[in-house]
Amino acid sequence: MLLRDLVDVSRRVAATRSRKEKTRLISELLLAADPGERALVAHYLGGRLRQRRTGLGWRGLQSLPSPAPASTLEVGEVDAAFAAMSLLAGPGSAGLRGAAVADLFGRATAPEQEWLRAVAVGEVRQGALEAVVTEALAAAAEVPLSAVRRAAMLAGGSTYVVDAAFAGTDALAGVGLTVGRPVLPMLASSAPDVDAAVAKAAGAGSGLVGVDAKLDGIRIQVHRSGDDVVVATRSLDDITHRLPEVVAIARALPATRVVLDGEALSLAADGRPRPFQETASRAATEVVAGGAAVTPYFFDVLHLDGTDLIDRPAHERWRILEDLVPAEHRVQRWIGTDVAEATAFTSAVLASGHEGVVVKSADAGYDAGRRGAAWVKVKPVHTLDLVVLAVEHGSGRRRGWLSNIHLGARDPSSPTGFVMLGKTFKGMTDQMLAWQTERFRELQVDDDGWVVTVRPEQVVEIAFDGLQRSTRYPGGLALRFARVVRYRDDKSADEADTIETVRSLL
Repeated sequence: MLLRDLVDVSRRVAATRSRKEKTRLISELLLAADPGERALVAHYLGGRLRQRRTGLGWRGLQSLPSPAPASTLEVGEVDAAFAAMSLLAGPGSAGLRGAAVADLFGRATAPEQEWLRAVAVGEVRQGALEAVVTEALAAAAEVPLSAVRRAAMLAGGSTYVVDAAFAGTDALAGVGLTVGRPVLPMLASSAPDVDAAVAKAAGAGSGLVGVDAKLDGIRIQVHRSGDDVVVATRSLDDITHRLPEVVAIARALPATRVVLDGEALSLAADGRPRPFQETASRAATEVVAGGAAVTPYFFDVLHLDGTDLIDRPAHERWRILEDLVPAEHRVQRWIGTDVAEATAFTSAVLASGHEGVVVKSADAGYDAGRRGAAWVKVKPVHTLDLVVLAVEHGSGRRRGWLSNIHLGARDPSSPTGFVMLGKTFKGMTDQMLAWQTERFRELQVDDDGWVVTVRPEQVVEIAFDGLQRSTRYPGGLALRFARVVRYRDDKSADEADTIETVRSLL
């Protein structure tokens, strides 16, 4: 398939706000692709490369050769070029990568160059996220959407089950949890207090819930097969070599094959959690002498010695977890039906320095990759993970820095994919101001002398005291007393909170 055809569909998908039309366009292109290219085409239509890292950044793609006069590039050639770049390392690699960029982009037309640059830095903005590609795949292959969703969750994304979908429902049913291959993590929705969370999680089930301490660490999924251990992040990145202490604990468990879900946390000498940034740095860098150790705390088990557990009710998985993992490596959990006792447990968790609790239905299976009512998080202070859309030049003492940030929530119905909820300059230290000035200059797409528009990539955690209706902002809502808690480099813009989540908190 010519890259021109894919780029044309990507542009048409971006131009429509209709989810049905997006699905139709993507479905038709999948059907037009050769069977051997369908998975690659699905990756590209989802706005990402197959290679997790290529060494390319926005700066390295600002100066490009003149575009080609006609389209000749094929999607397979593009994939091969990026794959070769991903293997470059060591002395001289920068020069080789630059030459590879010049060769690839020199063969692309102007529209193709624009799309290639966007996909290389993860900036394809077409409103076709994972859910839309999943729906399009189900339509193209004429298989049930539920079957594609389940297989995609277990495989790590819909683009990994394209061939299975076209092989039919039986092939999709054969996609199971594989020890060593991380699955999309189950996610939690939000509630303002324990009462509301219990009501939401208990639902139509037995009424029994578990209340877990919500640790402010890094989400980890641990796979062990014999002595082979894989530690993955919530985004499925492999960080095994960075957390040897987690590997050692996993190997010490009385099991041969196991998959665990949990958090890794750095602790102070008194046992209280250290700042999130100290834990996060361990996930981002190699182990160094004297670096802060992390302790794993597990809250779920998805597989044990040949038996998949994801469809078992939570209370069964909790019992298995208790028999498998010692108490010092399990998340604190209260189980019951009494809201007053659940509230008292929450108070104790907060007093010990943790950020909140997650209320979980005791009857629910592990719904990989989904954010529903079975898990509901409660924090004493409302927080949202939003995306920075723009930033204003500072004045007075902040002159010379970029200061007031414009905050946006994800909105699939918006042409840009985001909707603005307000601004804030509160909570910023001088160190943070210096950092964000450099960071947003890297993301800058326009500067009118007052407002610097940036690519919507940087996620920021915002605390706020409440919501109020607003005619000033497109989302119809504004945050009250918003202030910066921290920047979340562990989350992508696609993981930011949606406008629907914000509205549910009103």
